[in-house]
Amino acid sequence: MTSEAPRQYVPLTCHGHSRPVPHMSFSHLEKEETYYMISACKDGNPMLRDGVTGDWYDLAKGLEPFESRVNNKDRIGTFIGHKGAVWQARLSPDASNAATASADFTAYVLYCSYFTKTWANTDSPFSKIWDTHTGEVLYSLQHDHIVRAVAYPPDNSDLVATGGMEKKLRVFDLAELAKTYPGKAATIPASAGFEIGEGVHTSSIKFICWTKDPNIVVTASDKTIRWLDLPSRSCIKHEVLDGEIKSCEVVSVAQELASSTDIGGGKPVLAVSAGKTVYFWGGDQAMDELKRIVLPYSIASVGLDVKGRKLVVGEEPGTWAKVIRYDDGVELDTHKGHHGPIWSIAFSPDSKLYATASEDGTIKMWKNCDGFYGLWRGGATTERSAE
Repeated sequence: MTSEAPRQYVPLTCHGHSRPVPHMSFSHLEKEETYYMISACKDGNPMLRDGVTGDWYDLAKGLEPFESRVNNKDRIGTFIGHKGAVWQARLSPDASNAATASADFTAYVLYCSYFTKTWANTDSPFSKIWDTHTGEVLYSLQHDHIVRAVAYPPDNSDLVATGGMEKKLRVFDLAELAKTYPGKAATIPASAGFEIGEGVHTSSIKFICWTKDPNIVVTASDKTIRWLDLPSRSCIKHEVLDGEIKSCEVVSVAQELASSTDIGGGKPVLAVSAGKTVYFWGGDQAMDELKRIVLPYSIASVGLDVKGRKLVVGEEPGTWAKVIRYDDGVELDTHKGHHGPIWSIAFSPDSKLYATASEDGTIKMWKNCDGFYGLWRGGATTERSAE
C-alpha cells in the first residue's frame, strides 16, 4: 500500500555558529543555477555559504577553509568584526555585498565579490563596508543604538536600509557615499542616511522589507506593519496585527521561474507571522491582503513556497517545523530535528529547498523537490527527517 504521507529527505545540518541563529536569507539565483545563503548569529560572526550544499567552503573545487580563492571568485566565508550579536544578514541583489545588523550599534555593509577568507576587524563599534579581497574596511556606518534590521531593494545594490532600537528607518545611498566619503575605512554617521517616516515608529524596528515597487518599504515594529513611501518620506498605510510580529519577509522566486499560477500571481508576496496568525499580502506594493491563516499555536517564523503553494512555520515555544498547505490550511507534515525554537525560515530562489535557523545554533536545509539536487540523491526508499 502506498503511503499518502509526503516524501521526506534527511536534512542537511549547517554547523559553524556557536550561539542562536536569529536570521538567514538566500541570494538571488545566479549563473549556472547557483546561489548563496547568509546567516546572522548571536555569536557576532555572520557566515556566507553555498546555498545549495550549505558548505562555507567549496569541496567540489578542493578548497579548504580560509584558502585563497581569488581566481575562482568564490564568495564563501565568515565575517568577523562585530562586537555584539548580529540580528540580521542579507545579500545585495547582485550578491556583490552583504549587510548585517548588530547589537554593537552598527550595520555593516560588506563587499563580497572576492570573498577569500575570514577577515577580522578590531575597530568596532562602527558599521562597516569591507573589501574582502584585501581585508580593508570600505565604510563604517555609525548608529546610536542597537541595529535590528537591514534590507536592499529588489534590483539595486547601491541602496541599503537600516532600522532598530533608534526607532528610525534610514536609507543609505552607497554610490553617493563613495563620492562624499572617498577613501578606505571612512566613518559614516547615521545622519548621512535619509530618514523615512520621521516619528512614526514608536518601538524598535525588527524587520525591513523592500517591495517590488522600489519606492515602497515595509517595516515591522511590535504589532504594527507600516508601508512607507520613499519619495514623500511618509507612512502611507499601517495595520495592527493580532500579536507581536516575529517574522516579516518579502518572498519570491527567480524571475525566470515565476508564473501566474504562483501565490501572488508571479509577484513577490509579503509573509508575516504574529501571534497565532500568518498573513500574506501581494501586489507591486505588497498592500493587497491575499490571505490569513490562524493556527492553534504561536508562530515564531514563517516561510512561503509560492510555487508549491505551501508554507512552513516554526512553533513557539516548540522546536518543530510544520508544513501547511496554503489553499486550505491543512497540515501536511512535521519536521523534527532542531533543539530550540526556529526563528527564521526561507525558501531558496528556485524553491527546491528551504532552510530553518534555530535557537540551537544550527541551520537545517530541507529538500523540496524530487530526484537529485545538491547533496541529496533520489531513490525509491523514503528517507525520514533526522531527529
